[in-house]
Amino acid sequence: MKLPIYMDNHATTPVDPRALEAMLPYLTQTFGNAASRTHVFGREAAAAVEKARKQIARLINADPKEIVFTSGATESDNLAIKGVAWMHRQECNPGNHIVTQPTEHKAVLDSCGRLEKEGFEVSYVPVGTDGLVNPDELGRALSERTILVSVMAANNEIGVLQPIREIGELCRERGVLFHSDAVQAVGKVPIDVQAMNIDLMSITAHKIYGPKGVGALYVRHKKPEVHLAPLIDGGGHELGMRSGTLNVAGIVGLGKACELSMQEMMEESRRLRALRDCLKHGILSRLEGVHINGSMERRLPQNLNLSFDGVEGEALMTCLDGIAVSSGAACRSMASESSYVLRALGTGEDRAQSSIRFGLGRFNTQEEVDYVIGRVVEAVKSLREFALLCPERQ
Repeated sequence: MKLPIYMDNHATTPVDPRALEAMLPYLTQTFGNAASRTHVFGREAAAAVEKARKQIARLINADPKEIVFTSGATESDNLAIKGVAWMHRQECNPGNHIVTQPTEHKAVLDSCGRLEKEGFEVSYVPVGTDGLVNPDELGRALSERTILVSVMAANNEIGVLQPIREIGELCRERGVLFHSDAVQAVGKVPIDVQAMNIDLMSITAHKIYGPKGVGALYVRHKKPEVHLAPLIDGGGHELGMRSGTLNVAGIVGLGKACELSMQEMMEESRRLRALRDCLKHGILSRLEGVHINGSMERRLPQNLNLSFDGVEGEALMTCLDGIAVSSGAACRSMASESSYVLRALGTGEDRAQSSIRFGLGRFNTQEEVDYVIGRVVEAVKSLREFALLCPERQ
């Protein structure tokens, strides 16, 4: 075993060597622009892009024509939410109401916040203490003016799996478009856009062992046909929804990552769940005053989010030098405030400040888990002893 140990796979994953191998030719020999189809270089690049569309579509049970390439999940979320809202306004369609929930990624929350400043109305349906939204309560928030519901498939901090199938069925019955930020779920748990009645879905490569800087948005073409106003104009790429020269190598990496996920998801999930449960048992059996944040029954197999009584999360991470974990989402890791996700669950400030997120991944081992258990237990005991000796520091 070598240090450092990486257990922050919700923030990003390392590129799988097999995905890198697939990408390399498109950075060197096959470097053409996929829009330049008048010569062999461009046609080879375009063919690689279309192959990736099929690989992604196969993973989520979509039509390849419904895959729109973007720079990543943040752009996909923005395009889905703002694209629907602006298209309704452009076409003078009735309705200006969006429904979401307060534990969404900032890309969703901030997009909704921007639309509120433009005159749209947004409802934030609360979650329970387990982090789950109640579909019945969400249904009561819908009105004749509702144009979109956006609920993430899996939370990026506490790993809870929202009732996407039930929400999708509800939206379909009410004739409301349904978007899901499925960045943390795709490739980890089965996602079927047809069975779940998802109309728009955000995906990114770097959460599933592909490269950073490339993602996709699933946009339903039939029953209903979804229309989006573009965020970026110029060239009409991606059926006019996202102009810009395609990142061919990155797209190839995303496609390969999706293919690998489809082949290995079930076995990988089983292995990571076993490692996660070992980590949980090892810590909870040796320490008192440890709390699990979010539902364990509806949860990603590789996620564990714990709070430690009497311990400040940032201090604990400092003690865990050589082990990469986090105290929350990567997008707020430089901020000093506690997790808004945990606060939305009704978690007290002290407990929210003492949380640590463990994100296991494809390349973690049992030996690493055993080592991390020992280091966490040792660090928590030391910090609690120090607090007793120096109460004024608290």
